Amino acid sequence: MCPQTPIISLSIVLASLVLCTGWYIEEPLNYQTNAEYYYPYPVHDGRLIRTKHRHFGFMTRANRPSLHSSRPVRTVNVDDFGAKADGRDDSKAFKKAWNEACSRGAVLVVPENRIYSLKPVTFSGPCQPNTAFMIYGTIEAWTQMSAYEDRLHWIVFDSITNFRLDGGGTFNGNGKKWWQNSCKANKNIPCKDEPRPKAVTFYQCNNLKVKNLMFKDAPQMHVTFQKCFNVMVSNLVIRAPGDSPNTDGIHVAETQNIFISNSDIGTGDDCISIISGSQNVRATDITCGPGHGISIGSLGAANSEAEVSNVVVNRATLRGTTNGVRIKTWQGGSGYARNIKFLNIAMQNVTNPIIIDQYYCDQAEACQEQDSAVQLSNVLYQNIRGTSASEVAIKFDCSRTVPCRKIYLQDVILEPEGSGGTIATCENVRYVNRGKFFPQCTH
Repeated sequence: MCPQTPIISLSIVLASLVLCTGWYIEEPLNYQTNAEYYYPYPVHDGRLIRTKHRHFGFMTRANRPSLHSSRPVRTVNVDDFGAKADGRDDSKAFKKAWNEACSRGAVLVVPENRIYSLKPVTFSGPCQPNTAFMIYGTIEAWTQMSAYEDRLHWIVFDSITNFRLDGGGTFNGNGKKWWQNSCKANKNIPCKDEPRPKAVTFYQCNNLKVKNLMFKDAPQMHVTFQKCFNVMVSNLVIRAPGDSPNTDGIHVAETQNIFISNSDIGTGDDCISIISGSQNVRATDITCGPGHGISIGSLGAANSEAEVSNVVVNRATLRGTTNGVRIKTWQGGSGYARNIKFLNIAMQNVTNPIIIDQYYCDQAEACQEQDSAVQLSNVLYQNIRGTSASEVAIKFDCSRTVPCRKIYLQDVILEPEGSGGTIATCENVRYVNRGKFFPQCTH
């Protein structure tokens, strides 16, 4: 706490505010280095980062919905449309309640202390202004696989603008049966995985807020944002076992202007995954583990073109994950991933704390080496500290024909979790040492 005196001038107050804000790397809008606009950060002093996320896991359960509107808030309760919460399918009741709320610009309410079972359902827009979905209870996925006709989705919010999903409730994907039918979890079955449904998908939604919710045990990805614009995500808790296959926490695809904050994610795959078409992505105050870390990619599969730019991961804690911060691309792809910043990150017992893998190959047979690759450039790693569970703490495995360019490391210290030491391997990478980092690159 900053000291106070009985009589303080305005100038001292302003100075005190600056001193009390802490010492994380911040992001001024205009900062030039070497006459080239690059990463807008002042030089950090190298002190060990703190990762106290004061509001993690806090679920807001409002007594009544509160929307920014001068008119009275109208509510629609799913129980009034026939939802029973008795283990039988409540999908039709939810769809009727949604149609009413959407057409009136009202708030659909899912009462607390009740568990509703839903088959696959799509909540479609466009809707009247101020439409919202407040979940105080639990919505769980129907367990009979035959109910999933396309095998790709459980709940979809489609083409809705100025929409909020909130309430402190839970989406339970009941994914165990699906995982058991995956060769990644069950080595005794042929590795020809059938599609598994994503738990909650937002498709072509604009000006969207998703906050104060729990997602658990998705058959595949937990929360997916696809072709969305202007998204605020905060205070999510996402949980699945560490061995559950492909259960990414938050998946960002073809989405622009998305801000993810104050969320605690532990799954069997990436805590956050960002793929092609995504731009202006920020993830701040994230706790990750178990899982595969925070990943950009995979990009360029099946010789496709990928475009990802302007990604910031700032203030994250990763514990016991198989990767820390990762960029992964397939050979044969094209396009780019650029202007990426990993800042203020704490690693604890992470197997691959910092990794770029341009030879990613997630398939049974070996991938054929190809000349083309997704171009990776302007990537900054700054103020990253902690321990590595493996000897190789930093791995840059870049394309021979399309090397990684402008890789910046500053104040990066990664030591072994136990005895021994750590090394960095850097293949086909053109990096710039802007500050202290350890271990140093070898070839």
